[in-house]
Amino acid sequence: MTYSGEVRVGGPADVHELKDLMITKIAVGPMNNNAYLLRCRATDEQLLIDAANDAETLLGTIGADGVASVVTTHQHADHWQALAEVVAATGARTYAGRHDAEGIPVPTHVPVDDGDTIRVGRVRLTARHLVGHTPGSIALIYDDPHGHPHVFTGDCLFPGGVGNTWKDPEAFASLIHDVETKIFDPLPDETWVYPGHGDDTTLGAERPHLPEWHARGW
Repeated sequence: MTYSGEVRVGGPADVHELKDLMITKIAVGPMNNNAYLLRCRATDEQLLIDAANDAETLLGTIGADGVASVVTTHQHADHWQALAEVVAATGARTYAGRHDAEGIPVPTHVPVDDGDTIRVGRVRLTARHLVGHTPGSIALIYDDPHGHPHVFTGDCLFPGGVGNTWKDPEAFASLIHDVETKIFDPLPDETWVYPGHGDDTTLGAERPHLPEWHARGW
């Protein structure tokens, strides 16, 4: 079936099948958070992005094979409500941006810096540090050797704009600078964007609106 990226809390997951990687997207919790389960097709190793809520649903999605790693995109509480339970059930390694790790009440085994590599089986993800929504937010880029890139942006980039910076001009300037220089500038229009809430988008769909975002300041 064709992947749409449209999921709702209580509904089924949607699966994006790539040649080397399977991406399962599911929505959980009262804030309609997206969680993404990545599975290396060569090794069957799995990695979860944001154990946001509803550990029972997440563990059911993970299944009997377990999960090797959990990456938390940033420190806001709606993105780690199920983290302790998932880690306790699976023994997964935890990753988070170095500057947000202290704000997550589950120990971070691997603090992540800009440009670091995180692996799931034979698949390589590149972390990019995006400052503004929080001090240590990270995005994960999968540069698919068989197609276009895929980027998991947490709450830093959505359809229609960057993440919330609470009308703080400095935070907005920082976030839009990092999103432009680390996401839009190096990646092509075909890049698929998987945000922390709501539907997916592409960089090509959003790129023409960057001047509008600058002008409105959010």
